[in-house]
Amino acid sequence: MRVPFRRSIAPPKETPQEQGDLSRPGKSSHISLSLKQFLLWVGPALMVSIAYMDPGNYGTDLAAGAGYKYTLLWAGWLASGMAMLLQYLSGKLGIASGYHLAELVRQSLGGKRRYVIPYWLAAEAAAAATDLAEYLGTVLGLNILFHIPLIYCAIFGALDVVILLTMMTRRFRLIEQYFAILISILVMGIFYDLLVIGHFDLAQVAYGSVVPLTPDSTALFIAVGMIGATVMPHALFVHSWLSKNKMDLLGTPVNGAKAPSIKDMPIKTTEESHHTYTREQKHRTNGLHRNETVIALAIAGVVNAGILLVAIPLYHGNGVNVNLTVQTFVAGMSQIYGPAIGVLFALTLLASGLSASALGTIAGQVIMEGLIGKHLNIWIRRIITRAVNVFPTTIAILLGLSPLVLLIYSQVILSLMIPLPMIPLVYYTSKTKFMGELVNRRLTIALALVTVALILSFNGLLLTTLA
Repeated sequence: MRVPFRRSIAPPKETPQEQGDLSRPGKSSHISLSLKQFLLWVGPALMVSIAYMDPGNYGTDLAAGAGYKYTLLWAGWLASGMAMLLQYLSGKLGIASGYHLAELVRQSLGGKRRYVIPYWLAAEAAAAATDLAEYLGTVLGLNILFHIPLIYCAIFGALDVVILLTMMTRRFRLIEQYFAILISILVMGIFYDLLVIGHFDLAQVAYGSVVPLTPDSTALFIAVGMIGATVMPHALFVHSWLSKNKMDLLGTPVNGAKAPSIKDMPIKTTEESHHTYTREQKHRTNGLHRNETVIALAIAGVVNAGILLVAIPLYHGNGVNVNLTVQTFVAGMSQIYGPAIGVLFALTLLASGLSASALGTIAGQVIMEGLIGKHLNIWIRRIITRAVNVFPTTIAILLGLSPLVLLIYSQVILSLMIPLPMIPLVYYTSKTKFMGELVNRRLTIALALVTVALILSFNGLLLTTLA
């Protein structure tokens, strides 16, 4: 049985003298303690947030800004809002039940291979489509920064596996810090680009943010891609695992001992995996999780809008631009605003690809072990996953296909696969037998059902249009 919260994420119970308004003695120390608890907790939503700023978002946001200017801003904000809600539910599931989403799906299917295996293969396909976008982001970043031909970048980009897998044999906190550094580069880079460009029509920003328009079928295609790039299937699987393991990580006595690494935190499908904490501890931890999710994903939403906005001044916005590539976009930015801004944008793209690849590797392990109970050496898994994407991507580059087009198509595929984790997630978090006191309230259930209906409707509308 897990040792609950010895390195306390929960503060000591307040005495009656410590309760009251902020002017009373002891409140400043209580606020300090709350901040310390939050900083100790920060990690799960921070890691997941990179899924909402990954190269797939770069591709869809650039296409939206270049082709339709402010018109598709609403799709980015809507996708961010839906992602925030679903990620909150995913993390809460791990905190309340002590199981992650893939484990619960396996249990619901009775562990029967004829049901579990098809579901697992579909989930793995979603993870592979995600890794394709991350790999392309790394390739494009290397190409722009170092002017290496794409075909060689495709080879060098595959070697990020060495960096990532070396990281994953270290302390889990080190991985969180790795994400924090890369995300900081990404966020500051995009904000700097926005400041340099500076001139945007605020009235059009407001109008495009709230009026849902899709001028043509291509705009609908890009809007669905923006949803897929933001509400990503693998991120819904992995957040429940991250939050459940973060509880156990903070509940492990330190005493100078080495903090657990990914290898020390195996994913189990037995009752051993179920941690037991008090009702108060779960509620307090869920509050920390909610705050982190809102902050991290709000920043991710602003970054997505920023990527779309920086593309607007360079293009006329008269529909899809067949000549648009990430390389021509960066070249145009460099010519107008100076080389530094182009280099910085390419650096953010590279940071996005590297960090998102790490999250994808963790998600793949979670999906596999949670659904079929099999452990695959993380080096083998990463090499196989990367090989699956390296060969078709290299062939596409040799054939002259645009990496940006590949990015957008991969995100549309992801949107079509969102229901795979989304529907069971909403179901589990709405049932007391899984969630206990943290079961969804009626308003949360209503918002979750609206989210499900919207995503299914957009996917259905797109399929009808393409048929």
